[in-house]
Amino acid sequence: MPGSRTPSSTTARPVVLFVLGFGRSGTSALARVLSLSGATLPPRLLGATAENPRGFWEPRAAIHLNEAILRSRRSSAYDLALRPPDGATSPQRDELWINKIRKYFAALPPAPLVIVKEPKITALIGLWFEGARRAGFDVAAVVAMRHPAEASASIEKRASRQYYVRSSPELGSAWWLKYTLLAERDTREVPRVIVEFANLLEDWRREVKRIGAALQVDLDNRNDIAVEEFLSPSLRHHRHSGPVAEPFGTDWVGTVYDELVRAARDDPWDPTVLDRVFDQYQAGERGFRTAVEDSQRYRNLNRLLLPPLVKVGLETLALAHRRRGTWA
Repeated sequence: MPGSRTPSSTTARPVVLFVLGFGRSGTSALARVLSLSGATLPPRLLGATAENPRGFWEPRAAIHLNEAILRSRRSSAYDLALRPPDGATSPQRDELWINKIRKYFAALPPAPLVIVKEPKITALIGLWFEGARRAGFDVAAVVAMRHPAEASASIEKRASRQYYVRSSPELGSAWWLKYTLLAERDTREVPRVIVEFANLLEDWRREVKRIGAALQVDLDNRNDIAVEEFLSPSLRHHRHSGPVAEPFGTDWVGTVYDELVRAARDDPWDPTVLDRVFDQYQAGERGFRTAVEDSQRYRNLNRLLLPPLVKVGLETLALAHRRRGTWA
């Protein structure tokens, strides 16, 4: 991968393998397959639920930490902004969170290869990478990627069934862009590999071999029977093979997807294309967010100005002008 550093084969440091990307892009499946191929999962995970009966495979402590960090930055997992708002971070506060992350990793049971998956880490990659390094780990990343229409459809289904709210394709596309762009951009300086969910389901052995070779980690201690039982085609509830929808009047979603499809096939691809989308998305998001917030203030004021009040106010102004000229 362009910009990646290959870890030394002689190092004795343990490796933490982060599974990153948009949360409906096969991150849970990847984490479980890797854990059945020789990597070690942390204890005290978020267990299976009716929404995800095969399990999330993410540590509850990471969820709690990420919620606290995002709130301290005046943000959340549902924010569309690529970076925290101005003034929401500082070196002192970052140091505080890095130290908490370091303590989390330092308390883990010893293992040569640890796998950590929690989708919100994708918005906080710098903090988690630094905390892991300070705890004595080398860092590597697997970036999960899925067709944006499938990921968006998965979000819509989950929102309606679990939260009883509507999630539009536009919102799903924006979230997909945010987390996919961040996962790619913020892992360029570490060993990493990009894995498409459809490719994992099609031939998981090939993808595990790709991951092991790209990251120079041992994933040969596989439980093939357990993986086959876990990784059934039923995991892919949504299928889409048509053109990528562009809900924002741009080429952003399709451009990012096309480049990362090539990366997931180990074909030549161009990260600078994603840089262009990153910059344009960030500028557009900030501009429209400011416009929407300001518009909402006017809407709130307008709700207070009931038609009878407006009529009285205007007629009072007419009297004040003695109904002269156009006030007549």
